[in-house]
Amino acid sequence: MPKESVLSDLPNILPDALHIPEPSKLSAPRSTHRPRILLLHGSLRKVSYSRLLTQEAVRLLEHFGAETRIYDPAGLPLPDDAPIDHPKVQELRDLSLWSEGQVWTSPERHGAMTGVMKSQIDWIPLAMGAIRPTQGRTLAVMQVSGGSQSFNAVNQMRVLGRWMRMITIPNQSSVAKAYQEFDEHGHMKPSAYYDRVVDVMEELVKFTLLTRDVSGYLTDRYSERKESAVAFEKRANLKNAV
Repeated sequence: MPKESVLSDLPNILPDALHIPEPSKLSAPRSTHRPRILLLHGSLRKVSYSRLLTQEAVRLLEHFGAETRIYDPAGLPLPDDAPIDHPKVQELRDLSLWSEGQVWTSPERHGAMTGVMKSQIDWIPLAMGAIRPTQGRTLAVMQVSGGSQSFNAVNQMRVLGRWMRMITIPNQSSVAKAYQEFDEHGHMKPSAYYDRVVDVMEELVKFTLLTRDVSGYLTDRYSERKESAVAFEKRANLKNAV
């Protein structure tokens, strides 16, 4: 059907900002460097099972060919309680920009993610000028619980991942009675929980490889193209009026 005919049924569309998805746009040259994965965990305790689970994830990710960085939240101020040039804030934002995928792992506390976890996410803005530290990056979410299995924290982190415009992978991990799941060396014991963590890390690497070179195209939006087109038209009209 001709484009003009289609747009006659869409009178509120700005034609120049409406792009038809093209399969060829998804065939970008593939990067050859290792996938860059940032890992955040939500506890400052000396014996932290979210940190142990994060370290287990690092071992798996590096086996799958990824390059990893764990952010240490110790010393990170509360949001709005320090300037954005605070060293711990800048470190977190720089790592988010460096990353192509992320892993968020939080304990569940009072039926929710911890304040430590939320503070880290809150310090990463949706946009820094024209730079977007999270948009288009892949995300895996995991949680640990002291009691029975729950999904409150991972569900909350999924909502935040969507708000941060990340590509949250379908799989996730929730480790119940985490104090029973690690040996004296800090490694996870063999279990269905461990197998799920392996699944999640494998899936994260696959999704990162699949999307990292086309994330700009995947996150290109009509509403933003329209806004840019209207702003450009206003600037052009002002220039012509001079």
